[in-house]
Amino acid sequence: MQIRDLPYVDPGLPDVRSGPRFLLWLGRRQLRGQLRSLSWGMLHFVSVMALPYGVGRAVQAVVEKSGSSLALAGALLAVSAVCIAVGDTMLHRTAVTNWITAAARVQQLLIRKTSELGSALTRRVAAGEVVAVSTGDVEKIGWFVEAVSRFLAAALTVVLVCVGLLIYQPALGVLVAVGVPVLALGVLPLLPRATRLADVQREKAGRATELASDTVAGLRVLRGVGGEELFLKRYRHASQEVRTAAVRSARMWSAISAVQVLLPGLLLIWVVRYGLGLVGDGRIAVGELVTVYSAVMLLSYPLRHFEEIAMAYSFSRPSARRAARVLSLERSARQDTPADDARELTGDLYDPATGLLAPTGTLTAVVCGDPDAAGQLAERLGGHPAEPDGLPSVLLGGVALDGRPLQEARGAVLVQDKDPVLLSGTLTELLDVPASGKVAAERALAAAECGDVLDALAQASLDNDPMNAPITERGRSLSGGQRQRLALARSLVTDPEVLVLDEPTSAVDSHTEARIADGVRKLRAGRTTVLFTSSPLLLDRAERVVLVREGEAVAVGAHRELLRTEPRYRAVVTRETDTEQHLVAAPRGPLGAHLTTAGTEDIEETA
Repeated sequence: MQIRDLPYVDPGLPDVRSGPRFLLWLGRRQLRGQLRSLSWGMLHFVSVMALPYGVGRAVQAVVEKSGSSLALAGALLAVSAVCIAVGDTMLHRTAVTNWITAAARVQQLLIRKTSELGSALTRRVAAGEVVAVSTGDVEKIGWFVEAVSRFLAAALTVVLVCVGLLIYQPALGVLVAVGVPVLALGVLPLLPRATRLADVQREKAGRATELASDTVAGLRVLRGVGGEELFLKRYRHASQEVRTAAVRSARMWSAISAVQVLLPGLLLIWVVRYGLGLVGDGRIAVGELVTVYSAVMLLSYPLRHFEEIAMAYSFSRPSARRAARVLSLERSARQDTPADDARELTGDLYDPATGLLAPTGTLTAVVCGDPDAAGQLAERLGGHPAEPDGLPSVLLGGVALDGRPLQEARGAVLVQDKDPVLLSGTLTELLDVPASGKVAAERALAAAECGDVLDALAQASLDNDPMNAPITERGRSLSGGQRQRLALARSLVTDPEVLVLDEPTSAVDSHTEARIADGVRKLRAGRTTVLFTSSPLLLDRAERVVLVREGEAVAVGAHRELLRTEPRYRAVVTRETDTEQHLVAAPRGPLGAHLTTAGTEDIEETA
């Protein structure tokens, strides 16, 4: 896989049983790239370690005053230099490719999982953790996957050098062969503590990221209640904890680096001292001592990759564990639903758990006293329950949504939650979504009452075309009502078999809300629409209203009918107190009767 071939057609099915298993799976998935990097790494490191032999031959040639030997040594050094340059260039190329492709694979897996779970993801995993996994953790995972091949090349080179020195000069080669393993393993006692400190740092950084994400998301609310300073203090404290943990981790890695410098230095001193004695005794030549000395000195270069792989694993292991935890989340599919049901997804929408029925082709409004319960029920209607709760699957035309492929279920039932997200780009790109093609963007924008939004976007466009106007991230340049209406238009463009809208007009004024209700009802004529709301304006235009209390549909009828006959419905829609409900339900005397009749008429006129 090359960078130009990204994204992957299929990123694969990851092994998410643990962080190390996930890292191993990633390495196996790009085995060809790892072997390519290993080959270029071997060329580079072996060429570097060939320099001492050429230098030793040159020194010995000068001592022996042999011109031909000096020329041969110079040629060997020239070839080594060329191989070093080529190997280093290609090693860097392949290493960066492995890094980017591994990170891209993880990002695609995370995007696929996010798309699969939808808004249920942030109910199972903190939003800050998702942000941390998709940003910093992805880079650290890619770093380790890329560093493996370079480490293997360095380790094989060290083995070859030790074997070569044993053959070239056994007296000094034995000393080097015994000392090098000590150099490579000398830092092992320090690694467990370094790993623990790195884990603590990543954990604190994840909490700080989560706190920052939540603060930014609720900044407008914080300003309204004057809580900016409180959250600023909390984030300042969290960031200082991250700084302290990072300093402690850096100190430990500095100690490991110091050991990696100290031990080779001690070995080098011992080799020189022992070698000088051998030269004085005439047992080895000066050139051979120079060769061994230079080889030991340059061994510190491949040995540094032992430190790097330890550091990369220490930082990537908690990152891989977090990524595996997110990727292990599954859509809550029921085991008792047939997966091979070939029937078409069309017909009445029915939830056996609550008894909620939305007949095909009708505009059904659902009233829930609890907004959280309404959001969870809306997710269930789309076939995406937040948690495996053992409840029966929602049926569309008698077919269980949980038993159908995710893409097919979402193509049939579209759920727009109460806080939809607008991605950055132009309005044309925003409305470029999978759709039936039967609803033009102009009709959807008109039904969602986006006229003033188009005027504002036209002023921001260079060519006065609102469709080409840029929309900032999450639509922050627009008001809450404008964002809500654009999101509604995007949902209307898709024209699904069933459209579920959770409080789609909570941020607009009553006049606009009434026009939106008429526009949606007209545009969705003949299509099934489920509307979660407690607005009398929307409820009065619904063909069917269902009251859901404590997870059960307890009343069904028209809006005005339920106002007169169902006190629980009236309490939710009109926000009546218990005293007011009692006066309406049990009036005493002519005055009480007058209040009841007049109150009901006023409610109807308002609706």
